[in-house]
Amino acid sequence: MSTPTFRTAVVRTPNGPDSIEVIDVPLTEPGPGQVRVAVAASPVNPTDLGVVGGFFHTMGMINQPEHTGLGWDFAGVVDAAGPGVELTTGTRVAGVVVGFDRDFSTFAERLIVDAADLAVVPDALDLAAASTVPLSGLSAAQIVDHLGEAPTEGARLLVTGAAGAIGANVIALALDRNWQVTGLARAADEAFVRGLGADFTVEAGQGWDAVVDTSSQQEWGLAPVRDGGIFVGVRPNLVPEAERGISVKTLMAESDSARLGELLDRAASDRLPTRVHAVLPLHEIAEAYKATAKGGLRGRYVVKP
Repeated sequence: MSTPTFRTAVVRTPNGPDSIEVIDVPLTEPGPGQVRVAVAASPVNPTDLGVVGGFFHTMGMINQPEHTGLGWDFAGVVDAAGPGVELTTGTRVAGVVVGFDRDFSTFAERLIVDAADLAVVPDALDLAAASTVPLSGLSAAQIVDHLGEAPTEGARLLVTGAAGAIGANVIALALDRNWQVTGLARAADEAFVRGLGADFTVEAGQGWDAVVDTSSQQEWGLAPVRDGGIFVGVRPNLVPEAERGISVKTLMAESDSARLGELLDRAASDRLPTRVHAVLPLHEIAEAYKATAKGGLRGRYVVKP
C-alpha cells in the first residue's frame, strides 16, 4: 500500500524563481495541539523573493540540507486535528508561519501547524482575500503598536509605500490611534490612498512627527522625521542609526492568533484592505514570483494548490 503524499513548493539551490520545484512529500498526521490544514490560498510576499534568490541563505538565516520551504501566510480548511485541539474538521482558518529556516512550505496542498497560531476566518471573507491578511495585517498592527497613540492632537504620520499591502494596513490602523495620516505613493495611487482616509503626497518632505517606511530600500532614512520624532522601518538589515533624538524601531513579524482574529473581522467588514491581484495554480508559482519581482503590483499574487 503506497504512502499518501501531497504537493509542496520548495527550493534546493536558491537561484531565483526558476529554482522553485513542486515536489511530493509524505502526508502525516497532526500531533498534540496541532491541526492539518487543506490550504486554499497562500500569497507571494516580497520577503519570499529573498528566499528563492538566496539572500537569507547568504546571511546565515537558512541552513536546510535538502530543501527550503517557501511562503508565510495562508488560509484554508482544517482537515485533521490532533489531541487537545478544539478546532473541528471543516473550520475555515488563516495563519502565518514565521521564520526562514524550515523545510516545509505554505505553498502546499497540506500544512501542519499549531492550532494556537490560527484564527477562524469569518464566513463573509473569501479565503483568497483572507490569506493576504496574516503577514501584512499583523505586521501593520505591530508597527502601529510601535507608534502608539498620537502624542498630540494633529500629530502627523507619513506612511511610505502607502499603496502596498503593509502600508495600506498601517493607514487603516493608525487612524484608530488618532494620527493624522498622509500616504506617500505614486500619483496613480492617489484615489486608493485617499479612499483609506489618509491625505496623499508623492514627496517625502520633512518635519513629520512619525514616519513608517515600508519601502524595500528605505531610501529616505531619517531625513523626513522631525527632531525627537519616531521612525519605524520594515527591514531589520537596513535600520538607520538614531540621531536628533529620533526613536528608531523596526518590525519583527510575530504570530498572534487573537490579533489576527480581530484583523480578519475588520477585513470581513471592509475596515481593512485586502487586495488580490490574481490567483494562480501551484504549478505556476514561479510565474507569480517573477511578476512580484517586477514590482508595482497593487494586490498580491495568491497561489491556490
